Amino acid sequence: MHSIYRINTKELDRSFIDALKVSYPDKEIEIIVYEVDETAYLLSSEANKKHLLKAIENVKNKSNLVEVDIENLE
Repeated sequence: MHSIYRINTKELDRSFIDALKVSYPDKEIEIIVYEVDETAYLLSSEANKKHLLKAIENVKNKSNLVEVDIENLE
């Protein structure tokens, strides 16, 4: 069995450790930590990458933008 936990370091506390102990009682576990690069994740799908790069181009060219009147938001 394996689990992937995605958590911000600010949220790490004793309850996280306790949850691990409950999930894997009396077991040897391995913990691998790496920093998540959100940009790389968002660009990993070719369709998503194309969409995001087009949106960046639109912002640079000030085209296809949507204006929102914050005062009229409900």
